[in-house]
Amino acid sequence: MERNDIEARKLTLDDLMQVDEDGIEFWFARDLMSLLGYTKWQNFEVAIKRAMISADNAETPGQHHFAEISKMISTGKGAQRSVRDFKLTRYACYLVAMNGDTRKREIAFAQSYFALKTREGELIEQRMQELQRLTERNALSESERLLAGVAFERGVDSRGFATIKSKGDRALFGGYDTRAMKRRLGVSDRKPLADSLPSVTLAAKNLATAMTAHNAEGKDLHGENEIGHEHIENNEGVRKTLTSRGIYPENLPAEEDTKKLERRVRADERKLQRDARGFTREVGRTEIAD
Repeated sequence: MERNDIEARKLTLDDLMQVDEDGIEFWFARDLMSLLGYTKWQNFEVAIKRAMISADNAETPGQHHFAEISKMISTGKGAQRSVRDFKLTRYACYLVAMNGDTRKREIAFAQSYFALKTREGELIEQRMQELQRLTERNALSESERLLAGVAFERGVDSRGFATIKSKGDRALFGGYDTRAMKRRLGVSDRKPLADSLPSVTLAAKNLATAMTAHNAEGKDLHGENEIGHEHIENNEGVRKTLTSRGIYPENLPAEEDTKKLERRVRADERKLQRDARGFTREVGRTEIAD
């Protein structure tokens, strides 16, 4: 298959994609049928049924990806009749392609296309979660820098500031101070505890820290005792909110070190770009080999 033909077919598959009211991408099966090399609905429906079985066997309930619907089609002379169709998610399209007639060149293309699109979707969802965690970590760092500046201006030295932070952690983590939480989560003494915390805990620490910085100035607090007491109360308040919703931060597992996470996110972005550039070449080689 020529490069221009591949690009045209890719564009057509992209154009057929629709988005429902919940923002979920989908394709109508009858729209895809001819592009996948099928001329009879009965034959294409066999591939769809096999794909649904594959989804169930993979413990991914088919009803979430294969929505059966009825639609009206024109039959000539203005007449219309109701026919069956399916709304297919990207994952469903991938399974249909994998269960299609492999002798068809169109199927080979669709397999590569939807495999890449599915992988892109997985990476995007994963990356959104990862970027949110990195955002929370950076926000906490900024709040801690702000609080450190306020505390130093009000008579707290480095040792005192470390004590304030540890007492705040003890209040937030139900009696576990910073060192105890590092042991609990298996974090090295040389690394910041926050680098291994999940997003919800980072957001909680950020809120308590920002409140302490704000109130230290607003209440004109001075010294380790006053600012430390304020920080404890703020962390206790945030903990109360978390536990009222069934979240106990000391019981949440450690997550990937945020410094490693930043490096991996950059590497994944580069890999995804390489995969996208290689898509046309890979499909072209497959088609030629067939």
